[in-house]
Amino acid sequence: MFTGIVTDLGEVVKVTPRANTLSRIEIGCGYDPASIALGASISCSGICLTVVEVAAQAGRCVFAVDAAAETLRVTNAGRWQPGVKLNLERALKAGDELGGHIVSGHVDGLAEVVSREDLTDQARFVLRAPKAISRFIAAKGSVALDGVSLTVNDVAGDDFSVHIIPHTLAVTTFGALKAGDQLNLEIDVMARYAARLMQSQ
Repeated sequence: MFTGIVTDLGEVVKVTPRANTLSRIEIGCGYDPASIALGASISCSGICLTVVEVAAQAGRCVFAVDAAAETLRVTNAGRWQPGVKLNLERALKAGDELGGHIVSGHVDGLAEVVSREDLTDQARFVLRAPKAISRFIAAKGSVALDGVSLTVNDVAGDDFSVHIIPHTLAVTTFGALKAGDQLNLEIDVMARYAARLMQSQ
C-alpha cells in the first residue's frame, strides 16, 4: 500500500525485453540502496512493482523491476525508455503518516491530458478517463495519477480536472506534462468497493 505522496523522482536507466513478454526495467534514484530489500514494493509512477535487483552505481541507487505483459498493456510502462522520469514512493509502513489517500498501485487504466492551464499559483489540468472508469470519479473525491494522490475538482462526462500546486509541479513529473500525455490512473478504492456493493444489491 502507498499514500500517493512522492518521495523521489527516479529515472529509467535501462529497459531489457525478456522472455514471455516481460521487460526488466532499471531505475536510478536517490534512495539508500542498503535500505531496499529484494522483494520490496516500490510505486513507480503509480505502478506497484517488485524489486528484483538493487545496487549502487555511479553514486546513486539503481534498482530493477520486472513488468509483465498485463502491466505493459494497462499502464504507460510499455513506453518507458532510458531518460524517462518516474514518480517514486516506498511502500507504507505501520505508523507512517497517511498524507494522501490509500493507493494500491494497481492501475485501472490511462487518463489523457486534455489541456493544461498555468495559473499564478497553480496549474489546472483537464484529463479524460476511459469511459469504463470515469463513473468512479467524483468531484472532491481522490484519484492517483502517475502515483500522485490528487483531489478531483470538477467532473464533466469522462473529463475531470485537478489543480497542482507549485511544490508538486517541482518534485514530480507533473511539471513537464502537456496535452496528449497519458498518465496511470487508479481510482479511489472506496469508490471501487461502493460500486461492487451496489451491483450485488
